[in-house]
Amino acid sequence: MLLSNYAPDRSRAYAAWLGSLVRATVHLRREKLEDPTDYRTVHDAAARALDFSRDKFGPDARLTIHISPGTPAMQAIWVLLAKTHYPAELVQSHQQTGIRNVDVPFDIAAEYVPAMLSGSDRKLETLTTADLPPAAPEFERIIGRSPALEAARARGRRVAPHDVTVLIEGESGTGKELFARAIHAQSRRKRGPFEEVNCGALPDGLVESLLFGHERGAFSGADRARAGHFESANSGTLFLDEIGELPLSAQVKILRALQERRVRRLGSDRSIDLDVRIVAATNRDLRADVRAGRFREDLYYRLATGVIHLPPLRDRQGDLTPLIEHFLAAANRKFADLPAAAGHKTLSAKARNLLVQYPWPGNVRELQATIDRLVLWSADPAISDGDVRHELLNAASPEADQLLNRPLGHGLNLPGLQAELARHYLRRALAEARGNKTQAADLVGLPSYQTLTNWLRRYNVPPVPSKAAP
Repeated sequence: MLLSNYAPDRSRAYAAWLGSLVRATVHLRREKLEDPTDYRTVHDAAARALDFSRDKFGPDARLTIHISPGTPAMQAIWVLLAKTHYPAELVQSHQQTGIRNVDVPFDIAAEYVPAMLSGSDRKLETLTTADLPPAAPEFERIIGRSPALEAARARGRRVAPHDVTVLIEGESGTGKELFARAIHAQSRRKRGPFEEVNCGALPDGLVESLLFGHERGAFSGADRARAGHFESANSGTLFLDEIGELPLSAQVKILRALQERRVRRLGSDRSIDLDVRIVAATNRDLRADVRAGRFREDLYYRLATGVIHLPPLRDRQGDLTPLIEHFLAAANRKFADLPAAAGHKTLSAKARNLLVQYPWPGNVRELQATIDRLVLWSADPAISDGDVRHELLNAASPEADQLLNRPLGHGLNLPGLQAELARHYLRRALAEARGNKTQAADLVGLPSYQTLTNWLRRYNVPPVPSKAAP
């Protein structure tokens, strides 16, 4: 495969001449490079070529990269990609010495983050950051600079000063509570209380009492009056986490409280005026729940005035490395006084690369817990790739726990769960094998890479889940 930014006629003539000298087929791939020393554009062109190679020849094809032609920026990018996300043999050529293998005598722990946004990302950035309020430290403390996270952060900053309801959507572990607290801290209610409620943990039979309060004697065991979460959040923000888990009966009462801006404690004949901002969060698809009758449509539209979608970690290109560094430093401080974790822990290059290549189904929460365990249990100051592999393969996955412990009924779909379980292990195997289908098939007990390919196709799993990471 020949990458060329020369004129079309000149490129085709060179490819034809080269093809006359070798038995292999020459695939000409033209790339427009206005500046062949710009690392971002060089990286994107090289990554596109390598992705094309995987698609055309299969992920198990052995790659060899000739690094002698081109600018120093091109050579640096080839080495970076070949040592991280696109394992390849490197060769160089010289008139006197001929063709030689390049032995890079070290591992590179690099998650390449382009310094400039692409055109589409730049347009998105302009649309989402125009007329924003000044940067707030609460949002800046949310670690990451990927375009997907920046878009969510910009929406949060835009909606925070306005006293409207906010619905934060995202998978478990993506940082919904962190965003809710940042919105509160940048709002006019920042001096008021921030009341957090995990709706999925409210006991059956006590939902109304806990949310709206009760008077003494309102029910058996109510030996004193108690303010509910709505009342406790007056003049501040009420964060309703996992709101999709509320029963329909409680949804009706919350809708009424939002409409009338008042609540009434159980056992009381007096209403209490409310001055509360609602920020809700969910890891469910509430629109699908509305269609299925599991969530009230009128409450959904009441909540979804300002909707913010938090991207999963696998879609946050470039954010893994700063998150790893942050959690590693925090874990070193947290366990500094424990004899079992004595000494400052660091990550070897191979260990870091394994962390970067893992798909993180549990998102930021899973990453933080994994780093904590590595610092706590690693016997040596330098955490090895074996330590990381052990923790990733043996840790109880939140996703797997959700798959195995869902309640019967309530729309349970066994074929759907089977598909989720298959996707979970297929992604993990591909990440562990760095896209090598033969190794991945062995990891999940399939007889061959052809069988694995059929499973990937059946369950709509991308061939290389770490593909979006470069």
